[in-house]
Amino acid sequence: MSTFDHSGLIQDINESLAPFRKAQPEAMAGFGALARAAITDGVLSAKQKELIALAIGVTQRCSGCIGFHVKALHRLECTRAELEEMLAVCVYMGGGPALMYAAEAITAWEKMAPAGQG
Repeated sequence: MSTFDHSGLIQDINESLAPFRKAQPEAMAGFGALARAAITDGVLSAKQKELIALAIGVTQRCSGCIGFHVKALHRLECTRAELEEMLAVCVYMGGGPALMYAAEAITAWEKMAPAGQG
């Protein structure tokens, strides 16, 4: 099992972006507004949209995306079965490289799970 620390990565990314947020507040506020608008419940639920976002992160090989979206999926009470079904589609569409990042997403899922979940 991977020892990759997605919680630490999220913290590092947030700390690294802090000066950029101050230097470019309008751009970062715009990005935040776009993210909130894109993920808000609509015809698709916020959970479905986060599953899509994680799928893109897996297939684009973005560890930071995996961390942020796994964290959001836990908050939205996604089940492991939902996660695994989405990851199967990622592997279908992305082949072996997607399989490697699917493994990373599963590890992040397990390590970032609230106490008593898995």
